[in-house]
Amino acid sequence: MLNKVRYSGQILRHFGASWMLKRVGYLVSQKTGLLEYLMKPVSWGSVPLGSFIKDSTLSEPGSYFSWRHEGPVPFFFTPADLEIYRTFVERWDGGSEDPVREASETVRGVMRFFRRQPLSTGFPPDWHKNPMTSERVDSTRHWSRINEFAHGDIKTIWEMSRFTFVYPLVRAYWRSRDEIYAEAFWTAVESWCVCNPPNHGINWKCGQEISFRVMAWIFGLYGFMNASATTQERVTLLAQMIAVSGRRIAGNIGYALSQRNNHGISEAMGLWTVGLLFPEFHESATWKEMGRKYLEREGRRLIYEDGAFSQHSLNYHRLMLHDYLWAMRLGDLSGCPLSGELKSRVEQAGEFLYRLMDHTTGRVPNYGHNDGSLVLPLTNCDYSDYRPVIQSTWYGLKGKRVFDDGPWDEELFWLYGPKSLDTAADTMEISDLSARQGGYYTLRSEKGFAFIRCASFKCRPGQADQLHADIWWHGRNVAIDAGTYSYNAPSPWDNALERTCCHNTVTVDGLDQMDRVGRFLWLPWIGAIVEYSLKGKDGRLSYLEGRHNGFERLKHPVKYRRGIVRIGPDHWLVLDDLWSLDTHDYRLHWLLTDVPFVCDEQDGSIILDLGFKRYVIRSGGYEKDITWSLVRGDSQSPRGWVSEYYHDRRPALSFAAHVRSKKQVFYTILGPEPVAVTAMNKELRIEGEEWLSFVALNDHPGDGSRGSHPLISKVSISGSMTDELTCG
Repeated sequence: MLNKVRYSGQILRHFGASWMLKRVGYLVSQKTGLLEYLMKPVSWGSVPLGSFIKDSTLSEPGSYFSWRHEGPVPFFFTPADLEIYRTFVERWDGGSEDPVREASETVRGVMRFFRRQPLSTGFPPDWHKNPMTSERVDSTRHWSRINEFAHGDIKTIWEMSRFTFVYPLVRAYWRSRDEIYAEAFWTAVESWCVCNPPNHGINWKCGQEISFRVMAWIFGLYGFMNASATTQERVTLLAQMIAVSGRRIAGNIGYALSQRNNHGISEAMGLWTVGLLFPEFHESATWKEMGRKYLEREGRRLIYEDGAFSQHSLNYHRLMLHDYLWAMRLGDLSGCPLSGELKSRVEQAGEFLYRLMDHTTGRVPNYGHNDGSLVLPLTNCDYSDYRPVIQSTWYGLKGKRVFDDGPWDEELFWLYGPKSLDTAADTMEISDLSARQGGYYTLRSEKGFAFIRCASFKCRPGQADQLHADIWWHGRNVAIDAGTYSYNAPSPWDNALERTCCHNTVTVDGLDQMDRVGRFLWLPWIGAIVEYSLKGKDGRLSYLEGRHNGFERLKHPVKYRRGIVRIGPDHWLVLDDLWSLDTHDYRLHWLLTDVPFVCDEQDGSIILDLGFKRYVIRSGGYEKDITWSLVRGDSQSPRGWVSEYYHDRRPALSFAAHVRSKKQVFYTILGPEPVAVTAMNKELRIEGEEWLSFVALNDHPGDGSRGSHPLISKVSISGSMTDELTCG
């Protein structure tokens, strides 16, 4: 809190006075008990279903069940789709992501957390217990009185109450018709109801979590509608729980909207969903219009025109797409479509993700906060495979698929029905991405791509990672992003992987590019810009150069820019230029995939054995006295670790060059063997197996004129391939 007071001027500048007043008002309402007064903790008996329903004839379980069973409003699928579904999906089963296997484990009391880690929880689980630490949250207190960071990582508790396990239960039931899965769903619903009276406990604290839970409950309601376990009493109970949830979301959605991220979108989706699918409720019309209003507004505000999303995370980008796909599909089915402008933004967001994807594996860079969220786990694809959401977005917005037949099509089936599977695939050509508003860039080659982060923030940054670079080759992520691991864990794992030192960029004096003011707050928001983006005459060379001002805030400022040269289909040259009037400690870091390797710390090189080919990373600099270090999975720090799934980490290779100097130009060449680098006066000579490239550097100005011309002046390549690129 003291940090935030000290940085209040910057918070005011970045967020605005209105935002600050709302946040202060919310804090006051929380501390004074006003939130508890407005959203009172009550018993289920005090809010019966009849108090929500307009038509009193539907208050009795029998009449309500009959009315609901007749399908007053359409949903994504109908029982008539069952046989088509079973024929369609059987070809994709049998692997590690088989829903029957996962659903059976759930029934036995082993739940999969964050789509990766199986934990013994019992079934139904203890809804208020952290299964990783055994800490338990008081279930009797009002949610506003509970500190969500006081019981380990709260996401491990919320993960169970998201009811994400419902999706494999439904998928397993539709495959097998085994009533055990339907019974498990209803048993879990009844247990959660008993253990979570309205507004009591941690599971009522976050409106986004409530919205995801409502999504899963509704999917289960329709998925098990014809099961013998689906009784009139259970349907009536669930409708009551959904009504109470809608009222809770509406009562505090302002806080979610103030976060300017996926929370506001998710809660708007929750209100829209209840408003459309439960028109029998008194408040449904209000909730529907509130949901529409905020879905439209947040889409225009938070999805940029280039398709990037305000939250600076590709995992949250997928979450946002699933929110909107769900909401748009329900709107279309109900005759209440969302606007064409919003759909255009979502379509652009789908194309953005497609252009960042590795098309061999369906993976994207492990960029930004990656907390394990996959709100619609509807396929046998791994959590890291983004083809399901891209396929659904393509079909939902364009009316056609972008990938050929594959397990990713199951999500398409659930959202859009069997007819969606009959459309031909229309693959879009992949070109370099230049999303300037979001700050995402790629340089594509025939065999891989480089991903570069260079953003000027309009919404708060997620990680201190400007000018981070990923390198992908033949479907392998060679130079990688460390990910997230946990938002709240014992030191040194308390969201540590978001720091600059864990990314593939340069750190100055051991400092982050920004100051970490709060758990999710970096200040000041630094500015970064791509100044040059060029291609060679024959397409064999391309160049991108960007800079950021993060280290210009120091007492003795440091100017920093990075240039990346694509050389042919396989090789990348990364140049890091730093300049100051005073001496600093400069550290260039590369986090590399964990494979067998040979390292020469004297030579500044590491050779990776990728199995089918040896891959070289060779680094050097124009100032002397550089030292290199290599660490794999340091037991005392986050160095040398990667987390591709939340709460799951594995070793990686952390290769770093260190030098103390006023100025420095680091160079790093990455690509398959054989390759040799010779640094001459103002030129780099890079020799491959059948080609030779020369890279001419501009003079280091040292007179304050830095930035008036690009880092390089010319690149040429000859031999088995020829091209030339001139800068400035």
